[in-house]
Amino acid sequence: MDLSFTEEQEALRGLAREVFAGHCTDERLREIGSGSERYDLALWEALARANVLGAGTPEAAGGIGGGLIEVCMVCEEAGRATAPVPLGPALVGALALARAGRTQEALAFVEGGAPVVPALGDDPFTPTVIARDDRLTGTVSFVPAAARAAAIIVPTDVGVFLVEPGSATVDRQQPTGTEPLYRVTLDGVPSEPIDLDHASFAQTAIVALCAEQVGVAEAALRLTAAYTSGREQFGKPIGSFQAVQQRAADAYIDVEAMRWTMWEAAWRLDEGLAAAEHVEIAKVWASEGAARVLAAAQHLHGGMGVDLDYPLHRYTFAARRNELALGGAAPHLARLGDLIA
Repeated sequence: MDLSFTEEQEALRGLAREVFAGHCTDERLREIGSGSERYDLALWEALARANVLGAGTPEAAGGIGGGLIEVCMVCEEAGRATAPVPLGPALVGALALARAGRTQEALAFVEGGAPVVPALGDDPFTPTVIARDDRLTGTVSFVPAAARAAAIIVPTDVGVFLVEPGSATVDRQQPTGTEPLYRVTLDGVPSEPIDLDHASFAQTAIVALCAEQVGVAEAALRLTAAYTSGREQFGKPIGSFQAVQQRAADAYIDVEAMRWTMWEAAWRLDEGLAAAEHVEIAKVWASEGAARVLAAAQHLHGGMGVDLDYPLHRYTFAARRNELALGGAAPHLARLGDLIA
C-alpha cells in the first residue's frame, strides 16, 4: 500500500484549500448560516471555475482524471473549511456517473451544474426502495441537496437507478446545524437503471464522508491548539498544563487514526481491492474519534466553546452531523463484527 501523494494530487489539495480560504471566511459563513439554507452559490461557481468539481471524473467528462483519492482530498479540505455546499455527495455522484459511463451528466456537473446525489438513507447497505419494471416505490430519508439535484441515485432491492427529483416528493428535514436534508418519497415513479454496484457505491460515499470528517476534526484541534496557546491562567498559557496537553495529545491520536484508516479504505477502493472491513473501520473511527476530538475541543475552550460568535460551534455541528450520517458507529461495528466473525 502506497499512501504517498503525487505532485498533481498535492496541487489539487492546494487549489481546493485556496478556493475555500477565499470564500469560507468567518464573515461569509456567518452570512450563509443566518439564511434558511446553508448554500453558497458563489463558492460553488468558484469550485467549478477551478475544476475542483472535476476531482473524480475523467478528462473526457471535463474532469482531471482522478478517482476516490482525489475526491477525498477535496472533501477533507471542505470539512476543514466547513464549506457551505454539498460537495461530498455531489463528488460521489459525479464519480458514480463517470464509472457508469454517463459522461454527459458528469460533464454538466463539472461545469458547475446541479449535482447528482446519492440517496442512501441512514443504512447505506439496506435499500428501502423497491423496483418493479423500472418504477420505484419507497422512501429514503436524509438525502443531501435533493432539492437542488439534477438527479438522484437510488439503490433498490434489484439494482441502482437514476430518478429525476421532479417525479418524487421531496420534503425538507432539519438536522443538527443549518444544512438541510430531505426525505424523498417515491410512489411508482419512472427511473433509469444505472450500471453501478450498490455495495461499492455505498462504500465510496462512506469513505468520502470520512474524509470530510477528518478535515472537521483536524481544524477543530488546530483551533484548540491556538486557543490554549494564547489563553493564560496563573500567568501561564493553559496549553503548558499537563492535563491540557494530555487531552490534546489524545485528540491528535484520534485525528491521525481517522486519517489513515480513511486513506487505507480509499486506496483499496480505488485499486479495486476488497475493502468492506476497512470501510467499516474508517467509519467507526470517523464517528467515535471525531466525537472525542470535539468533546475535548469544547472542554479545553471552556465557556468560549459555546459562544456562537466563535467558530468552534461550526465544527461541533458538522462533526455531529457526519457522525450520524450513513449510520453511526454502532451499526458499522455490528457489520464489522459479522465480516470478521
